[in-house]
Amino acid sequence: MRVYDSSCTRIFLFPMAQKKRFSWQNIVFIIVILLLIIPQTRTPIQVAINKVKVAIFSPSAFAKKDQTQLQSFDYKVSSLEGIPAEVGVGKGKVTFISYWATWCPPCIAELPSIAELHADYGDKITFLLITNEDPEVVKKFMTKRELNLPAVLPAMETPELLFERSIPTSYIIDQEGNIVVKETGASDWNSESIRTIIDNLLAED
Repeated sequence: MRVYDSSCTRIFLFPMAQKKRFSWQNIVFIIVILLLIIPQTRTPIQVAINKVKVAIFSPSAFAKKDQTQLQSFDYKVSSLEGIPAEVGVGKGKVTFISYWATWCPPCIAELPSIAELHADYGDKITFLLITNEDPEVVKKFMTKRELNLPAVLPAMETPELLFERSIPTSYIIDQEGNIVVKETGASDWNSESIRTIIDNLLAED
C-alpha cells in the first residue's frame, strides 16, 4: 500500500491482487495424481515405477552369522489344477520361495526376472511361487503375461519364520534350511549376484 499526501486529502493506493498462474509443473502434478486415482491407470504406473527399482536393485545374501535356520519341513501346497503336493524345504535342496499376488504391482514388476531365473535353474533348485488367489485368475494372469512359473496355492499355515505382511516377499533357502536371502518388495532375481549365490550353494552339494 502506498500513501500520497496533499494539502487537501490523503490518498491510499492499494496494489491490485495478482492473478495466480498455474505452471506446467502444477499441471503435470495434477495429471499424475488423477492417473494414480483411476484404477485402470494406477496399476500400470505403479508397475512401471517398480520396474525401475528392479532395474537397479538386486538382493544380497546374509552373512553366515546372520542367517536364520528353519527346521526342515514339507511345505503342503496344491497346484493350480488342485493336485496336492508336499515340497521339502531344508531337506538337501536349495529352495526359492516367493509370496505374491496377481494384483500386486511390485510382484508384477519382478516376476519376469524370476521367470528368467527359473528357466535356467528350474531343474537345479525348487521354486515355489505361493499365492492365495483363485487358480483361474492366476492361470489367466500367467497366460497373459507369458510367464512359465510354478505357481501354487498353500495348503497349510505359513511357517512363522517365513511370514511377512507385505508382498512380494521372497527367500532363497539352502540345503540345510538356512535363509540365505530374504527380500521384500520388487527386486531383480536374475542378477549376476543372485546367480552367483545360487551357484555357490549348488557347489556345496
